[in-house]
Amino acid sequence: MNDMTTKERFVELRAEGKSYADIAAELNVSKPTLITWGKELQKEVANARTLRMDGLFERYAVAKGKRVEAFGKRLEGILAELDTRNLADVPTTALLKLALDYGDRLKAEAEPLTIQGEDRPFDMDAILSTTRETWPA
Repeated sequence: MNDMTTKERFVELRAEGKSYADIAAELNVSKPTLITWGKELQKEVANARTLRMDGLFERYAVAKGKRVEAFGKRLEGILAELDTRNLADVPTTALLKLALDYGDRLKAEAEPLTIQGEDRPFDMDAILSTTRETWPA
């Protein structure tokens, strides 16, 4: 491997959390050299680590948008099933609990709607609670 390719591979391996000893064995580079590279390439390793974690979060569907979508779809399914049930059915209580749990999870994901303006944040809740008579002309 040429020096640049070796350094790129070093960054990848450090981003994966490999130790200097393991990297030294794989790349056939001395540990003191790797430590020097680690100081030189600290930002690159940190960025690679961040990108790697972002990829893992996406891969395992832990991104917030995906959680909201999944909770919402599951809640819709539970509520649709509840609509077909008679409250005398024993499993209905379990479905009601699931609906409440998923509703709580969905609420926990909610964020307030705010739009940033030039001089101050725009608060949608404040606008919606204002009556028409209090609006400036």
